[in-house]
Formats: sequence, C-alpha cells, structure tokens
Amino acid sequence: MKRGIAGSMESNDALITVKESDKLSVTVKSIVYDFFHEQIEKVIYDTLAERGIGNVEVICEDKGALDYTIKARLLTALDRMEG
Repeated sequence: MKRGIAGSMESNDALITVKESDKLSVTVKSIVYDFFHEQIEKVIYDTLAERGIGNVEVICEDKGALDYTIKARLLTALDRMEG
C-alpha cells in the first residue's frame, strides 16, 4: 500500500498522512476542531478535487495550521505517495 506523509506535530503545523484506498475518506484531528473542522475539511476536499483524486484516505492531525499550510502539506504527502 502506497503512503505519503508530510508536516509535523509542531504548533501552527499539521501532520498529513495519505494512503491508497478504495474510497475517499478524510479524518481530521485538531486542537481547534470545534471551531474550524469544516474549513479544514473544505481545504482538503478542494485540494483533492484540484488534483482529480477521488480514492484516498487522508488523516490530518492539525496543531492550528493555516489553510495554505494544510494545502501544502497535503500536496507534498500526495507527491510522496505517488513517487
């Protein structure tokens, strides 16, 4: 099974893990989940749509990262999975 990881568990960052899957699955664990989980999920789904990716498992462990950081980590993890 292919897998890609990017990011860290440092403050203001996110650790993104992506794995091959039969379906699309997104799991978000965040210190600001109650306030921002919908926005974090939107960034993930939009980024996957931009890449045309529909079958992948994404696990986002967020430590208060901004949208562009989450997107960058996801794109890097996807590149590492494909490479």
